[in-house]
Amino acid sequence: MATLNLQPIREIPGDRAKQPRPGIALCLSGGGYRAMVFHLGTLWRLNETGLLKQLNRVSSVSGGSITAAMLGLQWTKLIFNGKGVATNLLELVINPVLSLADHTLDVGSIVGGILNPFKSISEEIADSYRSHLYGHATLQDLPSDNQGPRFVINATNVQTKVLWRFSKPYMGDYRVGLVKNPTLQLAVAVGASSAFPPVLSPVQIKVHAQDFDPQSAGDLQKPPYNSDIVLSDGGVYDNLGLETAWKEYQTILVSDGGGITADDPKPHTDWTLHAVRIMELLDSQVGALRKRWVVGSFQNKQREGAYWGIRTNIADYNLSNAMNCPYARTIELANTPTRLKAMGQNLKQRLVNWGYAVCDAALRKHVDPNIAAPPDFPFPAAAV
Repeated sequence: MATLNLQPIREIPGDRAKQPRPGIALCLSGGGYRAMVFHLGTLWRLNETGLLKQLNRVSSVSGGSITAAMLGLQWTKLIFNGKGVATNLLELVINPVLSLADHTLDVGSIVGGILNPFKSISEEIADSYRSHLYGHATLQDLPSDNQGPRFVINATNVQTKVLWRFSKPYMGDYRVGLVKNPTLQLAVAVGASSAFPPVLSPVQIKVHAQDFDPQSAGDLQKPPYNSDIVLSDGGVYDNLGLETAWKEYQTILVSDGGGITADDPKPHTDWTLHAVRIMELLDSQVGALRKRWVVGSFQNKQREGAYWGIRTNIADYNLSNAMNCPYARTIELANTPTRLKAMGQNLKQRLVNWGYAVCDAALRKHVDPNIAAPPDFPFPAAAV
């Protein structure tokens, strides 16, 4: 089992956040089913090293929230052995999420939301999450802080322009305020976090103004901000899920299954599709800036931890015994569309293997060189 020696570090210049405390936070990015399955490989390897049990926080957005929420829902049922390894992670978390990837959710939800006058697209998505993963579990079914890590599922508040957080202790943002001990269903929270614009967004949540803690009031704790909440994908604000982890903990582990905007030699010139292209470029640039920022902060010793991404070249870690992951093959996986679209068995297994292998390389290079190299992929026959 890997054990981290966490020492105080220097704060980022200009960051008004409080001094980070010792502890480990895991950030799971967005990226549809591609990210969801890639992150399963991350959980698999973190569990084998004993680091999963050491987590103090799991912060997620979009596709990463699908995986994180299942881990959170099952956390108190995980059986950790003497080495801190959960012996039933595969059964309780990984296999159910892999099974979800057998089903296409986005197209049916869009069609259903358009044709059904009584249900929105986002409500159709929440129904699917309910049916396949979370049932009627609520945020109160996540572990308490004394039972495991705090799970923070992030969405973007379209009204206030800031991050809206769902967790067991509270939901809300700093401008509207906080609803303490929310009983919102987990499926709705994940639906909001993964409401990819423009088609799956927005998610509208009705809240009673009196539910907000007056002691947490920001400048917008007033109607309609505290009664009719309008949310979009958490990746609109922060596609790495960094913010709610970075301000709290010294050691940050970032698993990035996000995509990239492809080149387009003949972009559309009609205003609708051209606007979509511009949105994609803006999103790509914001994501790239956050990635450079977090990696630079590790290099400058402003935080401890590691970043690994679905587009990483494993050779860049310069490990003599890194797992065999040819860059041409892993880029094929990275180019899987950002959809909630059914995947074949081989693609799912390759994505798990790749998340596992690149997480392993990042941990052994930047977190703990004493971690033993794994003997093989989780799904050896699939490789990457």
